[in-house]
Amino acid sequence: MATNPCAGEQEGNNLLRALRPNDLALLTPYLEIWSGARGQVIYNPGDDVTHVYFPCGASVACFLTPLPEGELIEAALVGREGAIGGVVSEGNLPAFARAEVQSAGQFLRMPIKRLDAAKRSSPAIRTLFARYADCLLAQVFQSVACNAAHTIEQRTAKWLLAAMDRTGQEKLALTQDQLAGMLGIGRSYLTRVVKPLRERGLIDTGRGMIRVLNRSALETVSCGCDEAWRRHFGVALRGVYPGPRD
Repeated sequence: MATNPCAGEQEGNNLLRALRPNDLALLTPYLEIWSGARGQVIYNPGDDVTHVYFPCGASVACFLTPLPEGELIEAALVGREGAIGGVVSEGNLPAFARAEVQSAGQFLRMPIKRLDAAKRSSPAIRTLFARYADCLLAQVFQSVACNAAHTIEQRTAKWLLAAMDRTGQEKLALTQDQLAGMLGIGRSYLTRVVKPLRERGLIDTGRGMIRVLNRSALETVSCGCDEAWRRHFGVALRGVYPGPRD
């Protein structure tokens, strides 16, 4: 069991930390530490969602939507600001998208039935998860619009900034192939985008990593869609989304 699930400003889960102690105490006995490796599948489409997962610290998960052609396209990122699985549903419902670990690390998890019982006992817990569900849906809405309207360069910059915020790190553990898959484009197309960003000193690339060298300059390249979603998140759940230096 996790005796102190929200210990440390950089180590815990911000969504859980937003609860008052008496409400958090309803969840704590059922939270257990789960370690996720990069690429590890949390659940696949059609799987029963039996547990809710809370990324901690630099851990990040992503939702990937399958296409008929067999591709998997990222729909949302979830870091320590949120949760994966059973956020609003009652009972064990099948998953629509794949959820997998994007940035390895520790998660807290608990059975959905325990979370549902806590929601029934505490209006504060029920409200918190309803507000988070609204924020997650807003992220998906913004992602759909962004993919339709903005260039690959803008989307690449946006993705790197979002990953930085959630991990709190400038060095991101992923390959260009993996980033291309997240964006739903070919590796050769991404290479044509990454090269000028590297030449301008905004990023550096290496074996299995991309490092952001100049955040402020990268922000000028980004479409700003993540900033729009962050503002909405700040209204619905003030102080929960991690800032650039959180």
